[in-house]
Amino acid sequence: MNANKYKILVVDDEEDLCEILQFNLENEGYVVHTANSAEEALKLDLLQYNLLLLDVMMGEISGFKMANILRKDPKTEKMPIIFLTAKDTENDMLTGFNLGADDYIAKPFSIRQVVARVKAVLRRTTETEEKKLHTVMQYQTMQLDTKQKKLTIDEEEVALTKKEFEILKLLMSNFGHVFSREEILSKVWSDEVYVLDRTIDVNITRLRKKLGSYGKNVVTRAGYGYCFEE
Repeated sequence: MNANKYKILVVDDEEDLCEILQFNLENEGYVVHTANSAEEALKLDLLQYNLLLLDVMMGEISGFKMANILRKDPKTEKMPIIFLTAKDTENDMLTGFNLGADDYIAKPFSIRQVVARVKAVLRRTTETEEKKLHTVMQYQTMQLDTKQKKLTIDEEEVALTKKEFEILKLLMSNFGHVFSREEILSKVWSDEVYVLDRTIDVNITRLRKKLGSYGKNVVTRAGYGYCFEE
């Protein structure tokens, strides 16, 4: 895991602790920013961060309250969070995990412990995202899930035949690349002995119709073939 590509935000009203965590995590190769209140943190572009280290006991907006705000926003709902807190009762821990915390570290803690937990959470969440990237192709509000063999547009499922699905998968996974009819036949109909070129045109026509406004993204290059593009 290459630490250099990860950005971490530490949110804690203890400035000394922020500095200690920043110094030690930067020594591990992470890019680390700090904020001394939830109010200050919420003014930042949080989407740039791969992980939040979030103190529970802060001023007007507690760590739990900030996490709740993030979980209600679709853009930040899946953001990894590790709570840092002097509150280590079972109820507090359960509250943290119910808010979708990825880990919960009670103060006082050793820096080595924090570094180990940070590495573990980043590894786990990155692997999950990478797996998702490999199985889900997305273009605007259209998602093609290659694992579940499912297409959704604006979160509504669209029924495709197996061949329509495979054509769309081929085109979307090679954005902008023009495939000739022969190439599409060899990749999508590889198990069938004899298929007419016209079969491809029929499937493309049906596919475009099912894609609605995204049908225009399946483009014909006269004399060459088909591609998926803006």
